[in-house]
Amino acid sequence: MTGVVEAGLWGLVAGGALLVGAAVGYGVRVPQWVIASVMAFGAGVLLSAVSFELLGEAYDEAGLAPAAVGALCGALAYTAGNVVLARRGARHRKRSGHGRSQPSESEQQGSGTALALGALLDGVPESAVIGVSLLEGGAVSTVTVAAVFLSNIPEGLSSAAGMHAAGRSRRYVFTVWGAITAISGLAAVAGYQLLGGAPAAVVAGVTAVAAGAILAMIADTMIPEAFEDAHLAIGLIVVSGFLLSFALSHA
Repeated sequence: MTGVVEAGLWGLVAGGALLVGAAVGYGVRVPQWVIASVMAFGAGVLLSAVSFELLGEAYDEAGLAPAAVGALCGALAYTAGNVVLARRGARHRKRSGHGRSQPSESEQQGSGTALALGALLDGVPESAVIGVSLLEGGAVSTVTVAAVFLSNIPEGLSSAAGMHAAGRSRRYVFTVWGAITAISGLAAVAGYQLLGGAPAAVVAGVTAVAAGAILAMIADTMIPEAFEDAHLAIGLIVVSGFLLSFALSHA
């Protein structure tokens, strides 16, 4: 199997979790506290993967300054994109309801497109680093794939539940998440192809940028949804997800 094909397949596997979560969130009435708890667990898994797999590797390859600057640039780029989309109706794209919910198309024209672009903004950095991880030793990072997969399930679940509550059709919901799954595979291929043969410092810098974007996404979209209904237990749940990913990275 060539590296390009392998990168694409792993990207599709990780992105496919969005469809799994969306199917549950749209078709099953899941209690709010369950959605919040799963979101908190996914946030913990991603936090650990970013810390030990992405930023850790960037630091080992290029040192503190490039890793820190790259992470800040990634966070800045994500925040800028998120601000633009938030003004167009995608602010609560991972909210499933309860207090702050996604707007319907009649409430805010163009919000459906903004929600789709927001999902794309959240998913591309995660998928790209899967392809990049293949450049290190020729094998994909199992921890990175597992972390993205585990975090994508609650993302798809919560967002699809919110879309359903906002009156969006089944066709719209699964078209969005099906497209994002396909783009996840392409993003993983792009990460592998564009950085193949690049100096280690460049790969480290791009990895740090993706890590910064993912950290900003966790803080801005995942943690708020988790806190909404599981605030008394959120710390314990996040730490549980963090420890699972930590254990996988050191297994």
